[in-house]
Amino acid sequence: MLSSPDPVNRSLSYKPTSETKVDGKRKRRSHTPLLATLEQAVSMGSEELDDVETPLLHSASDSHLEDHFLRIRRSAPVTTSQLAIIGSSLCPIESLDYELIENDFFKQDWRSRGEAHIVRYVILKWTLCFLVGAVAGAVGFFNNLAVENIAGVKFVVTSNMMLAGKYKWAFLVFASTNFVLLMFASVITTYISPAAAGSGIPEVMAYLNGVDAPDIFSLKTFFVKVVGCIAAVSSSLHVGKAGPMIHTSACIASILGQGGSRKYRLTCKWLRYFKNDRDRRDLVTCGAGAGVAAAFRAPVGGVLFALECVSSWWRSALLWRAFFTTAVVVVVLRALIDVCNSGKCGLFGKGGLIMFDVTSADVTYHLDDLPPVIVLGIIGGILGSSYNFLLDKVLRIYNLINEKGHVCKLFLAASVSIFTSCCLFGMPWLASCKPCPAESSEACPSIGRSGNFKNFQCPPDQYNDLASLFFNTNDDTIRNLYSAGTDNVFQKTSIILFLITSYFLGIISYGLAVPSGLFVPVILTGATYGRLVGMLMGSHSTLNHGLFAVLGSASLLGGSMRMTVSVCVVMLELTNNLLLLPLVMLVLLISKSVADAFNANVYDLLVQLKGLPYLKAHAEPYMRQLTVADVVRGPLQIFNGVEKVSNIVHVLKTTGHHGFPVVDEPPFSNSPVLFGLILRANLLVLLKKKEFLRTCTLANLDASRHFSADDFAKCGSGKHENVEGIELTAEEMDMYIDLHPFTNTSPYTVVETMSLAKAGILFREVGLRHLLIVPKSSSTTPVVGILTRHDFMPELILGLHPVLLQSRWKKTRVGKSNLIQLFYDLCRFQK
Repeated sequence: MLSSPDPVNRSLSYKPTSETKVDGKRKRRSHTPLLATLEQAVSMGSEELDDVETPLLHSASDSHLEDHFLRIRRSAPVTTSQLAIIGSSLCPIESLDYELIENDFFKQDWRSRGEAHIVRYVILKWTLCFLVGAVAGAVGFFNNLAVENIAGVKFVVTSNMMLAGKYKWAFLVFASTNFVLLMFASVITTYISPAAAGSGIPEVMAYLNGVDAPDIFSLKTFFVKVVGCIAAVSSSLHVGKAGPMIHTSACIASILGQGGSRKYRLTCKWLRYFKNDRDRRDLVTCGAGAGVAAAFRAPVGGVLFALECVSSWWRSALLWRAFFTTAVVVVVLRALIDVCNSGKCGLFGKGGLIMFDVTSADVTYHLDDLPPVIVLGIIGGILGSSYNFLLDKVLRIYNLINEKGHVCKLFLAASVSIFTSCCLFGMPWLASCKPCPAESSEACPSIGRSGNFKNFQCPPDQYNDLASLFFNTNDDTIRNLYSAGTDNVFQKTSIILFLITSYFLGIISYGLAVPSGLFVPVILTGATYGRLVGMLMGSHSTLNHGLFAVLGSASLLGGSMRMTVSVCVVMLELTNNLLLLPLVMLVLLISKSVADAFNANVYDLLVQLKGLPYLKAHAEPYMRQLTVADVVRGPLQIFNGVEKVSNIVHVLKTTGHHGFPVVDEPPFSNSPVLFGLILRANLLVLLKKKEFLRTCTLANLDASRHFSADDFAKCGSGKHENVEGIELTAEEMDMYIDLHPFTNTSPYTVVETMSLAKAGILFREVGLRHLLIVPKSSSTTPVVGILTRHDFMPELILGLHPVLLQSRWKKTRVGKSNLIQLFYDLCRFQK
């Protein structure tokens, strides 16, 4: 039975380690015979599995032997440590305390707060939401402004060299600029903040699920995310800035919610109400929605994205605050965009998703248009699931490369940069030049600006349609594909070449040690695929190719990310075209349904690949075959209501647990009784304050006079105190501490016979960190064990009970083995 096994002292099976730290010294692990047998059983075949598991789990006739094995497992020490990939580095992680702590001290603190404190708390909540929205909107505008100008200058210089016939110099300038920008982003990410790598959405999802990881919301991560994202997107890497913008806004929310920095003595007493995980969780949720609103100028889509994708816990009050935050974002964006419309922002204003606007007042469609839309959804689901499958394989290879050191990370980024530059500059040479349209609202060819008609190597009054797709920022390319009245601008061969190239460039570009997102590459690839379907349909559909591109983006987003409501609203807000609502809904439902038959959504795959202990909304069916008592392990560490200081220090140093049951025994009670649960953080505060007792008696002092709520305030994300920094004399070690005023007297408890599935649902819905297991009948001990989120991970459950591997329910997926089995069953049924 694990005492209070916070995930910090366990590890997932994907990243095994061979040794652990015990009292500061490294010792080899030694498994008990039972654990060794179980680990051996996992690697055996199905026939050997039955032989091993039968005497362990099914020998009901010999209850004494069964109890013996149970005691062995519960007494086996847990010597592993929870690790997960944060960015591109392995980091220890912990859980967050979302549960409200009810003890005597905090009850006194709340009773001392008057009406003025409550009014101040409410005002501060809305003020922080306003600040999050305002800063997120400003940062989103700055990101687009920087990308448009840096990338725009690069394309203008290269295009001028192309017009002068200096093709080799043009390629050298183009490739070297991309290389320098990407290497700059990779260097600052690798050496300053590895947690800033990737989109950051899996980390935000895990945080809102209750997983705390170091530095994911730190100030340095915020700056590296902003600067690195600008450099990576400007380098023509096939990545987007929407995902990093979500992480950036979450960083803004977390930093504002921390109330300053104790290290630099920049703290505010007014913000002490928010120095807890519950309020920070709400603020980070609002920040995630603000990130979508800042990336796509979609306030309602941002709220729905936070609700559908990243948040694991929601309530109506949070809905209003998130909506208010996203509303502030779009107001700030609108004000800043109006400033740029006067021409004061350089090249910004010529493109960019932040100001993307496609209106089509005369959109009409009929029943004849439904078949191509259905085909769009089906193929989008297949392409989306394939995208996830290939991305998962590539990321596993990248992880192996990244583990070899910083130099390998930089070399990988350099290789992808050179390959991408060669593709972007070389592929347009495969397309033929086309004469400029006689009637066009845009300048043709478009020189020194973004547009549909890039001259590239063509003679005057002609354009290269493939260069218009490749030789542009991703935002401008999407605008070109979405544009109405451009059915004859692009050739089929150019669209096919761009579709294949963008599909695979998006896969190999994600996973580098740079801030990068998946939204924009998927939208771009889907728009290209939609354009191609529109071309193939020809006169058989009344929809123009630009609308087909919008539906293609929706289908690929649904097939890859499996989001329906939020993506639907984002696409409508992005294109300002509400008339497409029925078609977008239909294509999303079809693509998601088709893709679900193959694999999970891309963010679930990323969370699993990173090793983050994410609790899903549903319990696995095989968990109903087990009770909570079947998965607890390790010696149970219990504190008395009045505990000796030396015992507390010893337990804190020799275990990694973050919660300990407090039990009252005679003479403080007639029989052993569970008083509550106390956290490691609270114990460290008590040791620092040194309010000790010389004898083992109840303290008569008023805790509110010696402690304040600020003493127990939560540190910033990923920051934790340690017992090694507390100095105690020999005399103090022999003293005692009365834990009663600081113990949570109402921890969540479940009876040991409760099913693991039911306990898992309770654990996630309430947002728990520890779940106490109490005996069904009266016994000598009032508590049997403690469950943490790691006890609900499949790796641990199936490691303890390998027999469940055979009966493990798996979601029906389409594959070769499934089709063969289905054909065999049908033939047998006919006979």
